[in-house]
Amino acid sequence: MAEAKLFELNNGTMHLKVSNFGCTITSLSVPDKNGKLDDVVLGFDTLEPYLKGAAPYFGCIVGRVANRIKDGKFTLDGTEHSLPINKPPNSLHGGHEGYDKVVWEVTEHKQGENPSITFKYHSRDGEEGYPGDLAVTATYTLTSATTLRLDMEAVPSNKPTPVSLAQHTYWNLGGHNSGNVLDHSIQIWAKHVTPVDQNTIPTGEIMPVKDTAFDFSTEQKIGSRIHDVGMGYDHNYVLDCGDEKLGLKHAVKLKDPGSSRVLNLWTNAPGMQFYTANYVNGVVGKGGAVYNKHCGACLETQGFPNAINQPNFPSVVVRPGEKYQHSMLFEFSVE
Repeated sequence: MAEAKLFELNNGTMHLKVSNFGCTITSLSVPDKNGKLDDVVLGFDTLEPYLKGAAPYFGCIVGRVANRIKDGKFTLDGTEHSLPINKPPNSLHGGHEGYDKVVWEVTEHKQGENPSITFKYHSRDGEEGYPGDLAVTATYTLTSATTLRLDMEAVPSNKPTPVSLAQHTYWNLGGHNSGNVLDHSIQIWAKHVTPVDQNTIPTGEIMPVKDTAFDFSTEQKIGSRIHDVGMGYDHNYVLDCGDEKLGLKHAVKLKDPGSSRVLNLWTNAPGMQFYTANYVNGVVGKGGAVYNKHCGACLETQGFPNAINQPNFPSVVVRPGEKYQHSMLFEFSVE
């Protein structure tokens, strides 16, 4: 296995640290209302805890298929495929050794005004049970003083396959060590969610959020109704009403009242998993900070969970001759 390393992108305002292990964002420092820099992503100071599997998907890119696949099974063109059941009774985030747990190749690392880094990974036919060879690339770019862009592509060479990549960073705009995010406000440009069964698999229903605890169509505090949804939010939102720019839809706006930091996220993906770190408990992170329940918010734009087994969900199948493309634009500001 190639060596896991840390790389930096710095444009003078914003400072990103990212590893070729899982394309993992380990640190992102952005200014608050007074120009003070804080690291707004959960993670570890060194790569060792990531390599040892101590991270609950902190900062990484997950695949070949993000989120859950029911019973770890799917049928494609008449052939049944079985995947590792790494989150019983389902397969989660690509299996035991998904794209978050492999070393990617660095194919380009540019400095300057718009610094960028491109990672490449060749996923083999049969890897974690998925069919066909797949060439995957991910490029992080600081496109302006306070904007980060991620472009993900995947090209199958010899067999059709489901593909759905997601960026799994846990955001805390008050700073990674500032406690929980229940006081953050959030607005999600979605009129529907995909409700789930007791095993967190979507039922297939597309449910309106109006008059429910899932309604963030106007800005609300994350904690305002979180106790009405069990452990917390861990649900796929149908991104169906955001404005467009640069071919991307406005997905979500996250705001921390203390620092006045705002994150606006734009994407071309059909869905977004909104996850409030419900299962994080006593993880010792950067600088000795202890991360507990609701210590961050994940905004994972994605194909719908278990879409490969749900004919009424947007298809995640990519065939030879086609290209999977998924872009995310993270715009930071203060207000």
